[in-house]
Amino acid sequence: MVFKKLLGSLGVGGPTVDTVLHPGGGRPGGTLSGEVRLKGGTADVTIEHITLELVARVEAEHGDGEAEGAVPFERFTVAGGFVLPEGEEQAVPFGVTLPWETPVTELHGQDLGIVLGVRTELSVAGARDKGDLDRLTVTPLPAQEAVLEALGQLGFGFRSADLELGHIRGSGQQLPFYQEIELSPAPRYADRINEIEVTFLAGPGGLEVILEADKRGGRFSGGDDALSRLSLGHHEAEARDVTTELDSLIRSMADARAWHGTPEVHAHGGGQPEHHSAPGMGTVVAAGAAGVAVGVVGGMVAAEVVDEVGDFFEEDEGDEEEEGGDEG
Repeated sequence: MVFKKLLGSLGVGGPTVDTVLHPGGGRPGGTLSGEVRLKGGTADVTIEHITLELVARVEAEHGDGEAEGAVPFERFTVAGGFVLPEGEEQAVPFGVTLPWETPVTELHGQDLGIVLGVRTELSVAGARDKGDLDRLTVTPLPAQEAVLEALGQLGFGFRSADLELGHIRGSGQQLPFYQEIELSPAPRYADRINEIEVTFLAGPGGLEVILEADKRGGRFSGGDDALSRLSLGHHEAEARDVTTELDSLIRSMADARAWHGTPEVHAHGGGQPEHHSAPGMGTVVAAGAAGVAVGVVGGMVAAEVVDEVGDFFEEDEGDEEEEGGDEG
C-alpha cells in the first residue's frame, strides 16, 4: 500500500479523466452540459477539485507579424471533496453557463474556423493534472443569426472569422479577445468597399453589433475605414426590419468621405505598446455565413481548417507534456 501511494504521488497508476460534452454544444450566455468520467487508479485518492477551463485559439500582433496561442477565458469548479476508490468508475455531471461573449464557432452546421476547447483539470493530493483538451462547439444567438442572415440577404458573402487579442475601446467588452467575421461586399457596394468586418458583443440585455467597412481608395486618395454600431435586443429581431437598418448603416459608411474615429484596440502582452488599429481578419473557414456556400473553394478550405484544429490541440497537449503533467 505504501508503494501504491508512492506511485500515485509520481503520477503513475493515478486516476484518469475524460470529459464528454453533450451533443449540440452551447450558445453564448447559455448552458454547456456534459459529464466528467473518472476511473480510479491503483489506490484510493481524494479528489480535491475538478475544474473546467475554457480556452480559445487567439491571434495577436507580434512585431511585424502575428502569433497564435491558447488563451483561457473562463474557469468552473464542478466537483470536489470526495474519495475515488481504487479502480472505480464515476461520472460527474455538470452544467455551466458560457460567457455572453463566447465566440461563435458554427453557423448553419458549417465550421467557421474558430477553435475553442474545454480543458479538464483534476486536483489530487496537492497535484494538478490537466487532461485532454476537448473541442467546444458554439452556435449563434437568434439575434446574431438574424444579423448575419440580413447581411446575406443584402448580398454580402462570408470570407473568414478569427479571434483577436485586445479590447475595443468604448465598448463593454469583458473577454480578453473579440471575434471578427469578415464579409465580402454586396455587388452594389463593391466599387466602394473592400470588405465589411462584423464584431458581436453580447450581454444579458442584448447585442451590440460593430460594423467596420474597409473602403476602397479613389484616384487621388487612399482608402479609409468607416465604423458604425447597431444595438439589438435578444428578442427584437422579429419586430425590427434589421435588413433595412443594416443597409442604411452600410450605405452611410460607403458614402462617407472619411472617418477618423476607428475604435482603439489595446493589445495584451508584457511591455508591448497599445495597438490603435481597427478589427481585422486572419483565418480560413469552411463555408459561407448567412447560408452562402463557397462551393469548391469551401471544400478546399475546409481541409485546411481540420488541419489547423488538429495542430492546435496537438500543440496544446505537447506543451502540457513539456510541463511535466502533474504540477505541485
